[in-house]
Parts: sequence; C-alpha cells; structure tokens
Amino acid sequence: MKLSVEEFRNWQHKSITLLGMSGVGKTRLSNMLPTDEWFHFSGDYRIGTHYLDEPILDNIKKQAMQIPFLRDLLRSDSIYIQNNISANNLQPVSTFLGKLGDPEKDGLPLDEFKYRQELHHQAEIATMRDVPSFIRKAQELYDYKHFINDAGGSVCELEDEETLEILAEHTLILYIKATEKNEQSLIQRAESDPKPLYYREAFLDEQLAVYMKENNLEYIAMIDPDEFVRWVFPKLFYSRIPRYDAIAEKYGYTITTDELSKVTNKDELMTLIEKAIKQQG
Repeated sequence: MKLSVEEFRNWQHKSITLLGMSGVGKTRLSNMLPTDEWFHFSGDYRIGTHYLDEPILDNIKKQAMQIPFLRDLLRSDSIYIQNNISANNLQPVSTFLGKLGDPEKDGLPLDEFKYRQELHHQAEIATMRDVPSFIRKAQELYDYKHFINDAGGSVCELEDEETLEILAEHTLILYIKATEKNEQSLIQRAESDPKPLYYREAFLDEQLAVYMKENNLEYIAMIDPDEFVRWVFPKLFYSRIPRYDAIAEKYGYTITTDELSKVTNKDELMTLIEKAIKQQG
C-alpha cells in the first residue's frame, strides 16, 4: 500500500506488514506498539498452529512410535500428544522443517526434506492470504484499533504475486533492511546456531549441487546437517536481499536496522515510517 505522509498519519485503522530476515528486529518493532491498541499477527505462529499442526503432530508421533513404551501407550490411546506453540516458542515448526543430510545426525533424506519444504511454502502462502480476514477480526471481534503482521523471513521466497498484492492492498509493507554491519552479525549468529530454514527449490537444487561437488560427497546422507546450513546461510541471505528490495520498491517502504535501533517508542516509530514514506513515496 502506497500512501502519503498525511494519509498514513490520518489512517484510522493502521495495518502494517513487516518484512525482513529473522533477527532484523521485526518482533522488537512489534513490541514497541501498545498491546491494547495493536493486534499482533505472527505468520509463523499461524503456520504452526493451523496449517502445519497435523503434520507437526504426525512427525512427533512418528518419533514416539519408535520407542516401545510410548508406542504401546499411543496405540491404546492411553496418552495423547499436542503442540504447545506460542508466538515466543516456534520450535515445533522449526523441528518439523528439519535439516538435510545424515540420518545419524537427525538429517532428512532429500525427498522428505523437499516434501516438508513444500508444505511450509503452501502454508505460508495461505497464512499471508489470511491477513485481510484477521484485520477484520482484530477490529470487529477483538476491538483492536490497529494491526501488525509479523511475517516470516521467507515471505520474499513465495513467488506468488497474488499473495503480495493481497498484502499490499490491505497493509502498508515495511521492509527492515540490514545494514552491512548487521548483515555480518546475522550471518555469524546463524553460523553459531544453525537452524532449519526454508529454501526455494531451485535455490536448494543449485546450492546442493555445488556443496556436494566442493565436498566430494556422493550421497545426501553423507551431508553433515549443521555444516550444510552454516555453508548455505550466507548464500541464502544475499539471495533474499534483491527479493526484499523488489517487494519494497513495488509495494511498500524500507527502513534500516540502524534506523530502527534508535527508535524506543511508538511515536518515534511512527515518525520513522513517515520519514520513509516521504523519502520513498
């Protein structure tokens, strides 16, 4: 959504979508907004609790069924398993995505890995398309004045123009762009604690071929899951930047992590957004 500064300032029910890599400050920004006025929509939370709830539970049950004691209890309905996902605890989603490679190190075979990636891809599209209905719910059902959509870091990978147009029609898209110093910090953080990630299939195939060749690996099962994530993350990071840039240029606005770091409250945040609108409008 493209607005003038005056239109944004007078917008009675503000709705904002935050874009950017994990760690750039989307959640910090959201937490600056008064919780009694702003409805916080977490894309990853919606994915995990709604669209991937059953696959996540099935995966957990599959692991539990390998333990004879738990297998007998599950088969006799003596126990049940449920997710405990919260906006601050998305570990079940991450665990379901998993990592590629050696099964002895909890790695997944390529076909299973791609299957889970595609489930996540479709879930993210569906979740972002849910935004307009949640904006209505926030106002009409829960009596919130404004709406913030904390989108996942892989939204730029959707390759679904219709979904982006839906977001742009109903929200102001704000991209938080990492400065060079912050880029290195995010990469170092990912390398020290490699987490499961979403990859576009074409990107994954291309980088996987390079990694296998560089490391003289013949089979996927020979990949160290954490080492592959460490190797591929910088490439994924820099491949996403032009995608974020293109979305922001066409549909929204950009602020930097340095600019955001100086903001301490809602009023300063609104002033920063107005500055971006004025400069980029």
